[in-house]
Amino acid sequence: MTFTSADHADDHTAVETRIIEGRLEPGAPDWVYLPVDVPPGVAEIGVRYSYDRPEPTSGVPGNALDIGIFDPRGHEPHRAEGFRGWSGGARDSFFLSDTEATPGYLPGPIRAGTWHIVVGPYTVAPQGLAYRLEVTLRRGAPGPAFTPRPAPTRATGRGPAWYRGDLHLHTVHSDGRREPAELVAAARSAGLDFMVSTDHNTPSSTAIWGHHAPEDLLIINGEEVTTRNGHLIAAGLPAGTWIDWRFRAVDGVLNRVVGELHEHGALAIAAHPFCPDVGCAWKFGFAEVDAVEVWNGPWTPDDEMSLRQWDAALVASERRWLPAVGSSDSHDHSDTPGLGQTVVWADDLSPEAILTGVRAGRSYVAESAAVEVAFEAHANGRRARIGERLAVAPDVTVECVVHVRGVPGGFVRFVTDEGSLAQLPLPAGGDGAVRWTTTPAVSKYVRVEVRHTPPQPTVFEGMAAFTNPIFLDPQAS
Repeated sequence: MTFTSADHADDHTAVETRIIEGRLEPGAPDWVYLPVDVPPGVAEIGVRYSYDRPEPTSGVPGNALDIGIFDPRGHEPHRAEGFRGWSGGARDSFFLSDTEATPGYLPGPIRAGTWHIVVGPYTVAPQGLAYRLEVTLRRGAPGPAFTPRPAPTRATGRGPAWYRGDLHLHTVHSDGRREPAELVAAARSAGLDFMVSTDHNTPSSTAIWGHHAPEDLLIINGEEVTTRNGHLIAAGLPAGTWIDWRFRAVDGVLNRVVGELHEHGALAIAAHPFCPDVGCAWKFGFAEVDAVEVWNGPWTPDDEMSLRQWDAALVASERRWLPAVGSSDSHDHSDTPGLGQTVVWADDLSPEAILTGVRAGRSYVAESAAVEVAFEAHANGRRARIGERLAVAPDVTVECVVHVRGVPGGFVRFVTDEGSLAQLPLPAGGDGAVRWTTTPAVSKYVRVEVRHTPPQPTVFEGMAAFTNPIFLDPQAS
């Protein structure tokens, strides 16, 4: 698509619109690139799009078409230079200029050259998908350059302590409904100490969090890397850093992507592994990620499946084990930030300290700030806490002690590599200590689940909290 050059523009072409139309059939490529030649002197690009939504065949998804844009610096996979924004299927229009842009898109120079609008046929009905784009260029002098204001890299902490946070949250910068200020207010209301901003496939929100960050809430930059074979939480990215999402498991590039995250000091967290939605279930395996999101939003059967899969792999290797985390994945105002939440032992309230605690598994997951869990194992005058190893001989008795607050009518389940070996009630009020003993010969690790007692035996058990394991390590005694 070519627009009138500045040399031939007049008053009638100060704003110029062109139409792109096309059709996609089932089996279309994941990403279709539509070139747009932008002449010099353009101050703003606007795009509006639509596509048909025929009634799909029963049991078959209907049409869904995502959208984003790259500037002339490049649109090839794994090249960040030209990325200028992504809104997926959350919006039907966007604009960008030097000074401002639609949430999800990056303000900056409107360079002359070939831009590429990328459309992603997320699902295509058997009848096919016809699309129409209106691309509008507005000529004029560039406006003032956008000035980013990222979040501070430290919040007011309590020194070494347990800090509560939500590792997976969305705003209007992707498909969330909350403005950034609303999300901050909701996080504080939930009693959180930190939150990770994880809008889908774009870092645009990382440039504005400094306008909304209070002194007592740490905002960590991130991205939900939303592939067709599962979603990857990139937690702890430098502000403005974009991670490409245009790959599938068969491409064999996850190791490179995770390496890129680690170079930035970020963690790779596999999100909602058993999510039933199209493209959401994790298909990459767990050998290369740093943690797995076992709890995602209200506790449901797919979280139970994630818990069991994670538990089954805890002793699969000698030393490397995968910590579990929990998040709300909050999108709408009806979603509760902090349900679930990850409670991390950290030296301070900074991104580095929080991520170090998550990486080490020094954490537990809870349904709200009303729930507290302290779990320790003792033997021969030694002590280990969540995520640590207790070195004792195989036949030495180990006392496991759990202190719980905020789970009335609940119970504690002690889970080992053999399964659940004990289930003990909490005091009726929900606050108190529960003790259980084992040996390394019987239990290679011990972890704790705190659950709500169901009203009937056949009703699904609700989760109040669960911990990462304590390993009982006779080889190191």
